[in-house]
Amino acid sequence: MQKKALGRGLDALFDRALPEGASAAGSTGRYLDLDVQKIIPNRYQPRKVFREADLQELAASVKERGVLQPVLVRPAEDGRYELIAGERRWRAAKLAGLDKIPAVLQEASDPDAVELALIENLQRQDLNPIETAKAYRRLTDEFRLTQEEVARRVGKERSSVTNALRLLNLPSEIQEAIASDRLSMGHAKVLLSLTGLQAQLRLAQRIMRKGLSVRAAEAAANRAPARTRSGPSGIQAALTEAEERLIRYLGTRVRITMMNGGGQVAIHYQNPSDLDRLLELILK
Repeated sequence: MQKKALGRGLDALFDRALPEGASAAGSTGRYLDLDVQKIIPNRYQPRKVFREADLQELAASVKERGVLQPVLVRPAEDGRYELIAGERRWRAAKLAGLDKIPAVLQEASDPDAVELALIENLQRQDLNPIETAKAYRRLTDEFRLTQEEVARRVGKERSSVTNALRLLNLPSEIQEAIASDRLSMGHAKVLLSLTGLQAQLRLAQRIMRKGLSVRAAEAAANRAPARTRSGPSGIQAALTEAEERLIRYLGTRVRITMMNGGGQVAIHYQNPSDLDRLLELILK
């Protein structure tokens, strides 16, 4: 199955936008001044946390200078418009009491809306580590991109994408702590060195309860029983390479985990026809 291309992202859309006054309502790729009340949030927004303090700071800037970059929208029902990108600016404009906000109207399919929302947030570094990891996962799952391709699209090293995706192997409680800055990425790396959810949870709770530094957390992890520590880094590197080879060949997400001297390979599929495609590849 052919991979879906992400295109050039937001810049490609803004390059096509015409100056204000040259467009008619309903035309695509044109500047408009839209009523903020007629705009609805993006259903596919990867950003889940909007910090009130940050929005208030942005709203103060909007009051002083206005909205410097237009939001990107697409037509919705009942004469409304759905955001594709720029939800923080839209929220700040509402807080600032603005009636209108500059926007670029763009015809976009649901997949296009997902892509642009993900890429804008990733490029702007507006997401917390877990939101970033989930955004990468959507790009690999829904658009069949390899980690290398994701890295190239968002301008990151592949190792950054790989390390971000590893966060999703942690228990949900730990993911929530990382998303809320109660645990740092350094702490997360230490927790990933442990095998077993209970061992990870115990150390995470200790880190947060005692305020352990990353170095102190590393020392605590090194004192853990050998069976709760991950194997040599070479083994993990080999597993990561094997996952990447399978991802490239199968065109879908693959996860390899070790357990009791053996392990398992989990292959993701989206629907029955996708499963048939994978079976043909595996059995041929």
